[in-house]
Amino acid sequence: MRSLRGHLERGRLVLSRDFHNDRMSRVCTAVVVSDDERGLLLWVPNGAPTCGLRTTDGRALRVVPFAEWVSQKVTLVPGAWRAPGILKLVPPGEAHSVWWFWRPDGVFKGWYVNLEEPGVFWDDGHLAGVDTCDQDLDIWVNPDLSWMWKDIDELTERLEFPDHYWVADPEAVWDAGRRVVRSIEVGAFPFDGSFCDFQPDPLWRIPAELPAGWDRPRVR
Repeated sequence: MRSLRGHLERGRLVLSRDFHNDRMSRVCTAVVVSDDERGLLLWVPNGAPTCGLRTTDGRALRVVPFAEWVSQKVTLVPGAWRAPGILKLVPPGEAHSVWWFWRPDGVFKGWYVNLEEPGVFWDDGHLAGVDTCDQDLDIWVNPDLSWMWKDIDELTERLEFPDHYWVADPEAVWDAGRRVVRSIEVGAFPFDGSFCDFQPDPLWRIPAELPAGWDRPRVR
């Protein structure tokens, strides 16, 4: 298996996968927009096949108290991205990704900064992707570059369960967020307006189901 840095061609199908330690928590199908020194830029269209952890009664982690979640049986359940398409940038070596969101009418809504372990890129020729581990703390950025922290309560709640939680160093997560905030406040890339008028190639196609091999072990 080779590193995919800088060689993925525009339009290629890849997987964006998130883990809780070594347990997959979410996977989403995406299309490569670009792959260069700034990172891997992906397009996730409405209807893209996904899979995510759910309790037996169908609830996702976000709506279940963590004390209850760790005592529940959870399984991966197939689904689809049901929202306007988004862009997702995974910068190499950085402990975050940046997502562009649009409103249903096509107006740019803002950026979502997902704090996570640095993405590990992989490619076996048949299939390629990027693996990471979500660290829960996030940042929402408006088009005018005003911003706010998100999900502080989730990080705080889950730190009370160190035997089950996948974030070992919360201060490192906060430090990563503060570094991104400095870029936000000066309007540095990607918060400089880049790709806010993005339009996907009309020839891009997403399969109806996740490709074979989507559930392979995490690549570190």
